Amino acid sequence: MKKSILSGVSKGLIALALLIAVDACKKPLDDDPIVVGESVVKTDEEAYALVNGALGPYQTLSSSFSFLVESSSENTVSFEGEESEAGPEVSRFEVKPTNWYPVKVYNRLYKSIGITNDAIEKISASSALSADAKKVSVARAKFLRGLFYSYLVQLFGEVPLVLETGKVVTTRASINDVYAQIVKDLTEAEANLPDYDSSPINPSKGSANAILSRVYLVWGNVPLTQDQIAESANLSRDTEHIHIETSRLNKAVEHADKVINGGKYRLLDNFNNIFGKGNESKAPEHIFTIHHDGDGIDAQGNHQSHCSFTFAFELEKDNHIGPSNLERYAQWDATDKRREYSYTTVLENPLENNKKYSFLPPITLPRYGKFIDRTYPNSVNLCIQTNEIDRIEIRYAEVLLNKAEALVALGRNAEALPLVNQLRTRAFGNTTKNLTAVTVNDIRKEWALEFTYEQKDWFNAVRWKTLVSSVKSVKDFEYYDDSYAVSGKVGKDGNTVSPFFAKVHKHLHAKYNNVRGKHYRFPIPTGEKGEDLGVTPQNPGY
Repeated sequence: MKKSILSGVSKGLIALALLIAVDACKKPLDDDPIVVGESVVKTDEEAYALVNGALGPYQTLSSSFSFLVESSSENTVSFEGEESEAGPEVSRFEVKPTNWYPVKVYNRLYKSIGITNDAIEKISASSALSADAKKVSVARAKFLRGLFYSYLVQLFGEVPLVLETGKVVTTRASINDVYAQIVKDLTEAEANLPDYDSSPINPSKGSANAILSRVYLVWGNVPLTQDQIAESANLSRDTEHIHIETSRLNKAVEHADKVINGGKYRLLDNFNNIFGKGNESKAPEHIFTIHHDGDGIDAQGNHQSHCSFTFAFELEKDNHIGPSNLERYAQWDATDKRREYSYTTVLENPLENNKKYSFLPPITLPRYGKFIDRTYPNSVNLCIQTNEIDRIEIRYAEVLLNKAEALVALGRNAEALPLVNQLRTRAFGNTTKNLTAVTVNDIRKEWALEFTYEQKDWFNAVRWKTLVSSVKSVKDFEYYDDSYAVSGKVGKDGNTVSPFFAKVHKHLHAKYNNVRGKHYRFPIPTGEKGEDLGVTPQNPGY
């Protein structure tokens, strides 16, 4: 069993850390007692365990990010349960403040932040710890707090900034104030973290700089404010507020360079070796990962593996989440080695003497392949039961694209070219498909090809201010055609329409008809028990 953040941490200490979590917005999210009074941190191990507790709530979000941000794009549909359930609602752009996925993500991020706040205070106040343990454990807590706030501000916009325990905060801080705090936390963390850790589940200077490159790229594209979103919240068009802040984009380049020039990380030679249980905690491409031991062992298994391959080789059944079209698959050059691992169309079943199954129309659509584990005997079938694949929070390829995108925005396209070509050289196994010049569209296409089903599409579209137009591109998809509207009829392709493709048609039309400017962020949700968190005003349009 792998160990998270600090080796040797006992389950009892992690449970203790979870007990002291404070819901930063309103009140504790459960009825567990809050540990108060004199610091309970008396040993170095307890200090690290206290920080480690912040990963408990965050672990449970690995698959929730998929349902929230993958389904809120043109490329993905969710058929998780009945059409009235949370996943399909997000997929159809009918999300409400009570939808389980924003509720879960918002509340558990704040619960994790509450744990980091408590850890920082108690560890800083303790006189029983070694100087090194105090320094590194506080740095880890600040790294995590910065990471958690980076998701909150992108998903929900202006959010309450809660930096200490014992306070109820419902006032929403400005976008710039939240980003300034994120940068402060990550910068202070970077100063005191070790240069490198061979296990990517442990934060290091490399992971802090990698996340800083991401944060500065987003902030440098000047995120929309509440008032700006309100202007087009109920309109089916993108915002006209498109600006960049060059000093922040230069910082994105600077922090990416610290990772690139540090010499500790690199692209793996084989794209397929990035993913799967057998490739965890040793790949030099992994910079920071979220550890999973699987269902019933950690806080919650990584259900990205289960939900993208829910019924394995039962082709007629609807996966919980999957591609909405074949058009994106067609973007790949046939010789691009990323294609079949990203959009899997053919797979052998080890339980049937490696019988080949085709995941293609008119039966079904391809499966997202990155979390179909293929690294140990019969893992294709077993992994969707155990859900034990670690989630890759950030990998070296993202740092390359963060820098390349920032450089192109700064007009330094020639400097971005070799970064993009590193990815293409690996993808094709040689330099024959390398670009001779790079444009904004080249960068955006490379994001799509490299990071399919890694929770980038929605964040990218929001950063580029193209969300509405991107989603409306579904009108050009095969299954948007009205000949696929009714199961049992004959579709445009000449085949009888199955219930699966009738549902795909329904979701594509719902995406096109429902997407609005308000979807540049999700609604401020209720608490996990349905309570009003008191955070006002609500995001425009909800």
